[in-house]
Amino acid sequence: METSVRKLFERYERFFNQSLGGDMDMDEVASLYASDFIAASPAGVMTGKNDGQLKQVMAQGYAHYRTIGTKEMRIRNLRLSPIDEHHCVAHVAWTATYARRDQSKVAIDFDVHYLVQKLDAEPKVFGWISDDEQALLRKHGIV
Repeated sequence: METSVRKLFERYERFFNQSLGGDMDMDEVASLYASDFIAASPAGVMTGKNDGQLKQVMAQGYAHYRTIGTKEMRIRNLRLSPIDEHHCVAHVAWTATYARRDQSKVAIDFDVHYLVQKLDAEPKVFGWISDDEQALLRKHGIV
């Protein structure tokens, strides 16, 4: 499972950066996710479906990231915590690079914990847990 989950996040990173460059294939991005998912942060818990609305929301999210100057998302570290033969938590340490107006670029480190399931050939993300993204962006003068 470890090899396939690592490949999943290599694709995740690649698709994210392509989308930041305006080269979005929302079907490819959506292929990373299970049919249903859950997300948790200090803002609360939400659930959703991998459908047309998800693709639309994700496209808007990438547009927002470009607007605030996001230039790159890079995985610094990936550590897996197996749960059973079909599930794990992928602890992903990210570095996001932003271009700020009239200032130097800034790199922000943060972690997201992804719930991953592998039933067939390809593992899928079915959830994630993150900290307060907006507070982190405010702290670094991005928003």
